[in-house]
Amino acid sequence: MKRIVENKHPLAIRWFHWVNFPLLAVMIWSGLLIYWAYHPYKIQVADAVLVKFFPDGFFQALNLRRRLAEGMAWHFVFMWLFTINGVLYVAYTLFSGEWRHLVPNRHSFRDAWLVVLHDLGIRRQAPEALKYNAAQKIAYSAVILMGLGSLLTGLAIYKPTQQAWLTTLLGGYESARLIHFALTIGYVLFFVVHIMQVIRAGWNNFRSMVAGFDVIPYGK
Repeated sequence: MKRIVENKHPLAIRWFHWVNFPLLAVMIWSGLLIYWAYHPYKIQVADAVLVKFFPDGFFQALNLRRRLAEGMAWHFVFMWLFTINGVLYVAYTLFSGEWRHLVPNRHSFRDAWLVVLHDLGIRRQAPEALKYNAAQKIAYSAVILMGLGSLLTGLAIYKPTQQAWLTTLLGGYESARLIHFALTIGYVLFFVVHIMQVIRAGWNNFRSMVAGFDVIPYGK
């Protein structure tokens, strides 16, 4: 026998989650259109380039070349939608009390390591069944801070003269642009891990983010 647990994810949280997904996707895509015009970043040891962001074949395969103006137009429109959605999400979590489920506590980093060991199959005992485990709390809170970082660095490189104080605070234009790019790579890595974890958790977990309820066996 199974029972339905209502309101695992409130309607507002689900809306913010699903609205944010296409907004962030457009921001990353349009950001790549902009980045193509000047793409200097790479991981290098001495004279050996280990990773280049990104090789010319990457831009060619995705048809990203020579679309700078298009990328800027999309980016500068959707950044406001991304910002508004993020501000409303944070405001809702604060006023509704949902932040209590999301914000890490003093035990979270220790417990997150246990979650990682379990997910890797090294530790047999599953983490405590909460709305969000310790690793999720850290990851979701980090993404919120990353969103703030993207907004500030984005404004610094969008209006470096008008927002000169902000650009200077971030170490200058080049520094702000590098941080902005690093945050974008962070979003992509988070997205990949997030999708893998959703697949690992199964249909029931995915349904709860769509419909808001969970189906669990009696006694749990």
